[in-house]
Amino acid sequence: MSSSMLFNATMVIYMVSTCIFFAFLASRSKAVGLAGTYAALVGFLIQTAAIGLRWKESYDMGHGHAPLSNLFESVVFFAWTIVMIFLIIDFKYKYRAIGFFVMPFALFGMAWAQLSLDSNIEPLVPALQSNWLTYHVVTCFLGYAAFAVACGISIMYLIRESMEKGGGNVQAGGLLSMFPSIRILDDLNYKAIMIGFPLLSLGIITGAAWANYAWGTYWSWDPKETWSLIVWFVYAAFLHARITRGWVGRRAAILSVIGFAATIFCYLGVNLFLSGLHSYGK
Repeated sequence: MSSSMLFNATMVIYMVSTCIFFAFLASRSKAVGLAGTYAALVGFLIQTAAIGLRWKESYDMGHGHAPLSNLFESVVFFAWTIVMIFLIIDFKYKYRAIGFFVMPFALFGMAWAQLSLDSNIEPLVPALQSNWLTYHVVTCFLGYAAFAVACGISIMYLIRESMEKGGGNVQAGGLLSMFPSIRILDDLNYKAIMIGFPLLSLGIITGAAWANYAWGTYWSWDPKETWSLIVWFVYAAFLHARITRGWVGRRAAILSVIGFAATIFCYLGVNLFLSGLHSYGK
């Protein structure tokens, strides 16, 4: 069995999990919600095995590097980290409705990687031949994944707030009854960003160290570096506004969504539309 087959199975299972979470919102059955969580867990375990197998395949081909070196591998790893962060939150807090707003991110990533991106295992270009590759990519994508979960939670917050203002009935068993309360959603958004921000900071620091190793300078205002700094400032502003000015609720949720949009552009938009030292990321 190849890693490609396992990645295909992962994509299908994530699709099943997303559909189950949709059924959970429609049926409001706790058993259905639990099934969605366990489907996500099965997909996560299969994807973990697939990543490990792809790593082995790289060594078998004589390349011998972690599967983090091109766009296909980074998208797959991003999907894996999103599901990992979601499962941690799900098993801790058991707010199963969050799955419907988070699992589609992982599903889209796996579908795009499997259906559109080149999955060939290639030797590393000279700039990537460093252990800093693993440190930088892992910390960055764990941070990105936390921001993705925060974005999904923020969308839930905005929907709940809008429906409540429009007279949505929480007590009668409607859709809102499946959502955590406004206060809990706001708190989960904050906690997810509190996880993601230091990880992004570590990602930028390890990236700077890697840049000095590869190119002889810690910072060169490459488009990727510039946009990573923009993302860092967006989330720093979120935390600063919350801690010093008490920004909670709608404003915090909107800023969280904006921050994730900036994150996606930093990750994909820069590689696909701008040129620079990170052009190998294409």
